[in-house]
Amino acid sequence: MSLRVLDYLVARLKELGVLHVFGIPGDYVLPVYDALLEKGISIVTTCDEEGAGFAADAYARIRGMGAVCVTYCVGGLKVANTTAGAYAEKSPVLVLSGAPGMKEREKNSLLHHKVRDFDTQRRVFEELTVACTLLSEPERAPQEVDRVLTQALRYKRPVYIELPRDTSFAPLPSSTPFPPPPLVVKEPSDPEALEEALEEAVTLLTSAQKPCLLADVEIHRFGLQQELEEFALQVEIPVAATLLGKSVIAETHPYYMGVYEGALGRPEVREYVESSDCLLMLGVFMTDINLGIYTAQLDPARCIYATSERLSIRYHRYENVTLEDFLRGLLKRTQGWKAPRREFPRPPGELSLGEARDRVTVRSLFGRLNRYLTDETVVIADVGDALFGAADLLVHQRTEFLGSAYYASLGFAVPGALGAQLANARLRPLVLVGDGAFQMTGMELSTIARWGLDPIVLLLDNQGYGTERQIRQGPYNELLPWNYWKVPDVLGTGRAFLVETNEQLESALQESFAVRGTFSLIQVRLNPEDRSPALARLAERLAAQQ
Repeated sequence: MSLRVLDYLVARLKELGVLHVFGIPGDYVLPVYDALLEKGISIVTTCDEEGAGFAADAYARIRGMGAVCVTYCVGGLKVANTTAGAYAEKSPVLVLSGAPGMKEREKNSLLHHKVRDFDTQRRVFEELTVACTLLSEPERAPQEVDRVLTQALRYKRPVYIELPRDTSFAPLPSSTPFPPPPLVVKEPSDPEALEEALEEAVTLLTSAQKPCLLADVEIHRFGLQQELEEFALQVEIPVAATLLGKSVIAETHPYYMGVYEGALGRPEVREYVESSDCLLMLGVFMTDINLGIYTAQLDPARCIYATSERLSIRYHRYENVTLEDFLRGLLKRTQGWKAPRREFPRPPGELSLGEARDRVTVRSLFGRLNRYLTDETVVIADVGDALFGAADLLVHQRTEFLGSAYYASLGFAVPGALGAQLANARLRPLVLVGDGAFQMTGMELSTIARWGLDPIVLLLDNQGYGTERQIRQGPYNELLPWNYWKVPDVLGTGRAFLVETNEQLESALQESFAVRGTFSLIQVRLNPEDRSPALARLAERLAAQQ
């Protein structure tokens, strides 16, 4: 049997650890699904394409690569939003789209699902991905597949491959190597630029009296968590994380301080970071949320700023120096040096639990949740107080907290739990989601149930869009109240609890964590005006910009 275009693509997916592909069936993509199944890749059919896109994103954040496979335009354009989020937050998701065949396009036929031109969808995804291709020529398909996937791995951003239905199954030249040799991704640093950058960085660092490290999500995306933790231990330097990078370092690490969010975060962490005379920022996204809606006061003259795409030390810019080489170089060059001993903030201990018979508040909710987190818990937070209230949760393992803290698209968390648990079956997701976000994608619990997964879903029910309500009041912020706790009756499986008091919450948490094999949904009725201090500060800043 001849080697086909799709056989080569599937071999690459399996090489990259992609064992599940998320999507919705459609006629342009059905043969692709069959080919994936034949090669041992599971098709996870979700309730909606957006759920598939979010699930693939979470899968990629844990496993290193995710994939969503949809039909032409009606499916592809529905994952435009999730692909944009993956691009903004550096998550390497492969978007596979079935499409009309190349011969079908010759007469510009009005085929179903077509929008304007046959390349309309591809042009859209050129704006949302770091690499894009149409596999129109079978003889060039292997090179194009490798080019696109290499870009995804190099930049940790989504890519797009369009699969015309006549060429996807066309034979490849007999000279095509198969199985293909491993992809080569790493680009070496310019040795002279690296040497000069390390010399300046080490000089600035070792002469500082109050050095500090701020770590963000790129440390996770490029697999540098171990080096980060070793560096902090070796030089005894305190570390803060951003909200987007929360848990990029284990929050039980002896030098971990907490989350830095400018004026939105804990004041003692802000004071320590901003008063540092050498702030080493590794993989940091300079976003408005990470910087507390630009309340951060970070002096460039005292900063070393290293990401996968740039390196600046004070006011000097270095080209062609990778984040990996820079961090490993620092680790080697600072052996035997210790930062001056100083007291630094520690993560909060026991959070407020509230009185047992009192109504649950955002503060008491997160206080009680904090006591249930274990090494096997991955926290997945949707936007709003589900995210901001979770800033003080103590996540045990590194990179076991997922949230859309930059692109901030509602609806990430529930389908994210699907992707996360399929990516790593050892982890049990704890999902934090508001009622607004749940009404968008919460019925992906159906897909979760079909696959026998068992996340615990905490639904913060404040009867509307709480963040927007804090910015500006209006009837557009209100939602029809749902009886969320009755979802298991609709699905015919799962467990659910309706909670109003701290006592009821404690009981629901105990039962949910004790039972495995099915999802638990805990609907927590909150006062519509209740909010975490961080969300109150955020809303105040956003309202001032209106």
